[in-house]
Order: sequence, then structure tokens, then C-alpha cells
Amino acid sequence: MTDNGKNRPLVEVKNLKEYFDINMGFFRSKPLKAVDDVSFTINRGETLGLVGESGCGKTTVGRTILHLYKPTGGEVIFDGKPVKTKQDIQEFRKKATMVFQDPYSSLNPRMTVSDIVGEPLDVHKLYSSKKEREERILELLGHVGLNSEHASRYAHEFSGGQRQRIGIARALAVNPDFIVCDEPVSALDVSIQAQVINMFDDLQEKLGLTYLFVAHDLLVVRHISDRIAVMYLGKMVELADANEIYNHPLHPYSQSLLSAVPVPDPKVARANKRIVLSGDIPSPLNAPSGCPFRTRCRYATEACAQSMPPFEEVAPGHFVACHRVKEVN
Repeated sequence: MTDNGKNRPLVEVKNLKEYFDINMGFFRSKPLKAVDDVSFTINRGETLGLVGESGCGKTTVGRTILHLYKPTGGEVIFDGKPVKTKQDIQEFRKKATMVFQDPYSSLNPRMTVSDIVGEPLDVHKLYSSKKEREERILELLGHVGLNSEHASRYAHEFSGGQRQRIGIARALAVNPDFIVCDEPVSALDVSIQAQVINMFDDLQEKLGLTYLFVAHDLLVVRHISDRIAVMYLGKMVELADANEIYNHPLHPYSQSLLSAVPVPDPKVARANKRIVLSGDIPSPLNAPSGCPFRTRCRYATEACAQSMPPFEEVAPGHFVACHRVKEVN
């Protein structure tokens, strides 16, 4: 691989938009802006954590990148090539896959584990003989800590953590470079979460994977991510190195999110001031004008209602969308 390829991001997302038309009755519809003008890059071998409240559009970002939803606007560039035509998407899906949130609904109850994991191999015709297919399936199960005995069983015979491992084995089947992990541990017990996250780490090291890791649990994201992006109401509000965001969050929304993270040290916990947001999260159907966070922000001024702040670099590698970021920090 040339030097040039190494310095280029693996995934580039430029001005991505995903609007859903919502029927308002009387033949009227209104766009719900689930993802509104989001841009970021992910480097090869990196994990980008994507966080935000439920309903902020983070899952939609992952699904739109993989073209499970057709993007309303913007572009996705994978390894230097734009993903646009049907042919592009087909090629892209051999290199990019997804691990879904709910291991209970994302696996077909009528298929054995062997068929679930082997399905991507069948779709993309990635084997030359039945024997090769079987060997590949056992190899994939081995990657996620399952064995040949598990292959002939059905998904309902497994616990949540094991089902998620089956989902991960299926995602690895096409030998991908990039995996969108959509809240892959939020449906699991806390003790199992740690095992699955460590497994993601090990697989990344062993197979050279790149992740977009979507989650709302900030401790989980900090453990696995190199950089963290914060979303609010379909917009990207902050993006920086994981430690930088934890130690110096600059956007008022990020500051509030991080103030809610539990700290194991009682002394530190008592000294920490919890920033409680007033009001409810607005509906994406009737998003506020200007900055989407202004209705709950203690620093909001008239200027915040006038225009959406640009998403700009305020320190090396630290991007924030806030009109008053210099004044309030």
C-alpha cells in the first residue's frame, strides 16, 4: 500500500442529509430531518464513537452511510471512491457491514447459526466449494469465541451475549474493512458488555478493522473510541479526541452529557457539578431555528436563534458548532 493511501481517511462523510417525509394528513407531508448536514472522516484502523440522546439521529447516520437508507443529500466516500451507483453500493457492501443493536430481532429464528453466518458468503459468492464454506463459518465462529457445536443450533437457544457474537461473526463474514456498530452492547447485561467490547478491541487489532461505534453510554464509548463525535437533533455539535472531549468538552450540550457520567470516586463525584438541562428535547419535525440546542442552552442569545453556528475547528483536531464557544469556555 502506498503512503498516500495510508494518510487518506478510509471513510469520508460530506454534508450527509437524511430526511423522512412524514404524512401530516390532508395530503400534506413535512420532512423530518433525522440527519442534517453531517460531515466527518474516519481513518483506517480507528474507532470513531458517535454519541447523543435517543432520537438524535446517530443510528440513522450509520444506516445512511451503508445506504440502508438512500441519502437525501451529501456523499459518502470510501477509500477514496464515492459510493453512488448501484454497482458502487454492491462493492462497498463487501467491505462495510453492520452489527445491529438488538441481537433478539436481528437474527432469523428459522435459520441455524451456520446459515446465519454463512448468508453473506452466499450473497457475495465468497467460496468455491461446500467444504470451503463450512471451514470459513467455523473460522468466523472461532473469532467470536463460539465453536462447531454451536453451528447447528438456532438463535433462540443462545443468551443475549452469545447472540450478539453470532451477529458479529456474520458481520465479519465478508472480511470487511469497516463496521458500523449500532449500539451493539446496549441490550446486554453490564457484565457481558465488557466481554463484547473487549472482543471488538481484539478483533480490531487482529483483523485491522475500522469502526463507527454508535452508543449512548459515554463510559463504553470512552473505552473503545479514539475520537468521539457528539450529535444533537440531527446535527453534529462537537468532535475531538476521546480524552480531549472527556477532559475539555467545549459545547454546552457535551458538557451536560459528561456531567451525568458516574464517577467511581465519591470525593470527586461530590465535587462535580451536575449540569441539568431545562426543558425537553424538541421534536425533529419542529426543530428550533438557528442552533438546535438553543432552547435548552443556558448561554443562548438572540444570535443563536438567527443562524446555525458553523462546525469549525477551534483547537487542533477539536471541532465545535457553537456561536459562543470562545466566550463561555
